[in-house]
Amino acid sequence: MNSRTFLWIEDRKEKAGFIFWKRLLQQLCPDIKVESKTNNSELVKAVRNLKDTENRYIIVLDNSFDNLQVALEQKRLRGYVEEKNNVALMNIVCFEYILLEFRKLIDWIYAPEDEFRIKRAGVIAAREKILDSIQSGDMDYKAIKEIIQYDKNIDEHNVEQIVAKILFDLTRNTGFEVSKGSIGDCWIKSCCDWKERAKDDICGLNYSKLSIYDKMKIIYEETCLKAQFSIAGLEVA
Repeated sequence: MNSRTFLWIEDRKEKAGFIFWKRLLQQLCPDIKVESKTNNSELVKAVRNLKDTENRYIIVLDNSFDNLQVALEQKRLRGYVEEKNNVALMNIVCFEYILLEFRKLIDWIYAPEDEFRIKRAGVIAAREKILDSIQSGDMDYKAIKEIIQYDKNIDEHNVEQIVAKILFDLTRNTGFEVSKGSIGDCWIKSCCDWKERAKDDICGLNYSKLSIYDKMKIIYEETCLKAQFSIAGLEVA
């Protein structure tokens, strides 16, 4: 019997994260089955109790490094993964981070002359600074001027929360809007299948009209996913 590969995530089935991962894998790795474990504790427990040695398991647990509870779960998880030869762990801050760091994000969600580029300049600046901080390994992002100016309550938020907040504020009122509960059609469908699109809704993809496969392939290539897939031994179609 041929072995199978599973991607285990903490996001619930109806949430934006699960929807994104399922659509991504459907397009790029269609043989991989995405399964929700409903939350991080249940995901860690599932890995701990895993007895199957025939199939492969790729684990995605949010690495919200300044959230103590998540950090403890990550430490436990790494220990369980090291005990098993058929389990690999992806190191990703959170699902929203993938889209926030996407190098073509601004050029996709806004047309070249979109007024949002000016109105949301502060959010765009906060995005650039927090990405620079995380990618350089400097985790003291709460001391950065542009981030403080953007979020007056920054000390009350962890990295996963601030990343999700920035992504929402950049994408709101567009076909790419992302919140914890939903993900815009323009991320998960071909251009232009956004049901609620108005005549004056124009994005950066207005003339390129990408297929859903092309979108997912570009997101894969222009984010941390390419490196993380390689580490996990995943091959893209």
